[in-house]
Amino acid sequence: MVKLLVGNMSDIDPLGSRKIRHEETEIAVFRLSDGKVLAVENKCPHKGGLLSEGMVCGTAVHCPLHDWKIDLDSGLVQEPDEGCVTTYPVEIDRESGSIFVKL
Repeated sequence: MVKLLVGNMSDIDPLGSRKIRHEETEIAVFRLSDGKVLAVENKCPHKGGLLSEGMVCGTAVHCPLHDWKIDLDSGLVQEPDEGCVTTYPVEIDRESGSIFVKL
């Protein structure tokens, strides 16, 4: 298992995001309004829009291209659309505030 350092909690504003890359994989890391941090593949299954540029609403991100809504917990596209993106486990070091994504 690979553990990637994203940065610190203070590096991502609430409802904001950050992109990281590992080899050919680009991952969008989101900080929700409740402080939870979730990570998904940074590509909408519809037309490849960068989810890191989308708007977060609750636990979903809206693709900036065609407004598809993707649940950040499950990676599933919300109805009436269909599809899914890969999700990645996130670990936060409570002492340092460091965020890690596990691959």
